[in-house]
Amino acid sequence: MISLSGLNPEQRSAAETVEGPVLILAGAGSGKTRTITYRIAHMVSNLGIKGKNILGVSFTNKAAREMRERVITLLGKRQARGLTLTTFHSLGVKILKKEINKLGYHLNFSIYDTSDQLGIIREALKLYQADKKFDHKRILSTIGYLKNRGISSEDYLASPYFNEEEPYDLATEYVYRYYQDKLRFYNAIDFDDILFLVVRLFRDFPAVAASYSELFQYIMIDEYQDTNGLQLQLIMGLTTTHNNLCVVGDDDQSIYAFRGADITNILEFEKAFPGAKVIKLEQNYRSVSPILSLANHVIKDNPNRRAKTLWSTKESDLRPLLWAMGDTDHESQVIVDEIAKYQSNGGHLGDIAILYRSNTQAQPIEDELRLAQVPYAVLGGQKFYEKKEIKDLIAYFSVILNPHDQMALRRILNVPHRGIGNATLDKFLLKSEQDQKSLFEVMEASPEIAGPRSENIKKFILLIRRYQDQFKKQPLAEVGSQLIDEIHFLKFIDKQYDNLKQADRRKNDIMMFLESAARFTKFHGEQATLKNFVEKLLLQDAQDNDLDEEEDDDLRKNEVTMMTLHSSKGLEFDIVYLVGMEEEILPHKRTIIDGEDISEERRLAYVGVTRAREKLIMTYCKERKIYGRKVPRHPSRFIKELASLYQEQDRTTFGHMSEDEKENHIKSTFAGLADLLGDDD
Repeated sequence: MISLSGLNPEQRSAAETVEGPVLILAGAGSGKTRTITYRIAHMVSNLGIKGKNILGVSFTNKAAREMRERVITLLGKRQARGLTLTTFHSLGVKILKKEINKLGYHLNFSIYDTSDQLGIIREALKLYQADKKFDHKRILSTIGYLKNRGISSEDYLASPYFNEEEPYDLATEYVYRYYQDKLRFYNAIDFDDILFLVVRLFRDFPAVAASYSELFQYIMIDEYQDTNGLQLQLIMGLTTTHNNLCVVGDDDQSIYAFRGADITNILEFEKAFPGAKVIKLEQNYRSVSPILSLANHVIKDNPNRRAKTLWSTKESDLRPLLWAMGDTDHESQVIVDEIAKYQSNGGHLGDIAILYRSNTQAQPIEDELRLAQVPYAVLGGQKFYEKKEIKDLIAYFSVILNPHDQMALRRILNVPHRGIGNATLDKFLLKSEQDQKSLFEVMEASPEIAGPRSENIKKFILLIRRYQDQFKKQPLAEVGSQLIDEIHFLKFIDKQYDNLKQADRRKNDIMMFLESAARFTKFHGEQATLKNFVEKLLLQDAQDNDLDEEEDDDLRKNEVTMMTLHSSKGLEFDIVYLVGMEEEILPHKRTIIDGEDISEERRLAYVGVTRAREKLIMTYCKERKIYGRKVPRHPSRFIKELASLYQEQDRTTFGHMSEDEKENHIKSTFAGLADLLGDDD
């Protein structure tokens, strides 16, 4: 039996309410993950509900993993067996792997990433004779936007999003149709297709929706405020035979409208699911009271929100600080100076986060941190699986898994160099179009098209066929290592980079990739197939910053964390520097000029404030250089009228140094720090 005595009254009520629709309004730091995991454990251990009938859905792999680990800690591996705790897109792939043939696809479909998608967009625009006229990424973004609203290429013309007098819309209409035709021809889907196709499947085949609803009789959705219309339709399909739906979220932390998140899903939950019970979690276990007081006052003026007030038993005499800075350089100097003092007094850099509204604010602070040799990490930069050499290897794995994956095939056909140029490729592509066969099929059947390079084509085809067999017999990492050796991939990397250090880093990435494959085998046993591994790689979520599913988070802890406010949701730090609390930064200038609702900007400020556990320092500059011109700045409206809740400090006496003064200051402040930290490559 699982005891719920450790939960507060509201958490316990949420854990014990199992039947019917439930909305858990979980304020920042209110222990929602603990509540969800105890609810699942209570259902399995105390109520005898079978694990296979329980579905828990979150947005990121990291959140799903944390939920899974906590449930296993409570129940043990044996009792937790059969539970489905996953992300929306992983669930979608699981369903499509069994059902996509009903929509005219083969079961061994590929999932295309952004570079593959843009390749098709470029092809389409060339045929449209406008390759240079339109922004490829903008059109791709529009296609994703349409899919997330359930609008197919056939429906676009009749949709309210199409304007026949808008050139971009006309181009998008042509490209969207071409793009979808090509995906179908390659037996591929993109990331947005995953949920789009599942919703279509449920709509066109109601019996399929009913079968999954019968299987998952108890459903929990985390971060419900971030769901879009398509995800709501998916949830509706999963609840066609019951109404046992529990959603957890906080409308005050809805900050992803640009990704399609629809805040009305949580604001109007009772309309979609009549008779829903609403439970508020307002006790905060993260932050001290003065920080929560500021957060409550920042957010309370937002219209169309569900009233809630965070409170804590953690008292503190330290109020949040607002530092008035001279300019951008001064802001960076003061922040880094304070961080260096904190470190020299024995503080741990992993306690600190620097948050900003826009990435453009990061560079001056980065420059200062490098100058001071203070270790830091910028979250939201290039991800491990987006590096060129890693994408090359993933493409090899994808072609071995699905030879009809034309975009992956074209990526690796001449990697390493096989002397197969664009002229030869065009001949194969022409034959592929004429015969309506995949590129791989044409290459395998007619290698002579390559003329003098036909032997290279034959060797490549044999390589792919042989490794299809190898991956069935041996562990992923072993076969991957053999493939890397056989194609001389490490030597190829050496030739690509003049800088020895750069080449070594790339080769080290390859070794880390193989280690990731070995860990996947270790943790997934018989399920560690090439297909499952490739799917896992291609489903790395945009919100996941971790290198690998089982990677130790502590690896990045001994450094200052820098990130945007959007990236910071779900994280917490002892000390938070919230920089640029100015009009036209937060709220953003674009929102002000366009006359848009600033509610989401206010929610961003709220998210930033509630990341801090013990100490919150906000900054604003009295002037900021914009396009080479110094412009006067003013404090953000979000804090301007809350002066009694924070302590303002004028730090401008430190600023406006000459270059010589600045250099002397840095030398004196950070003397010996380089020796302490070592070489920072």
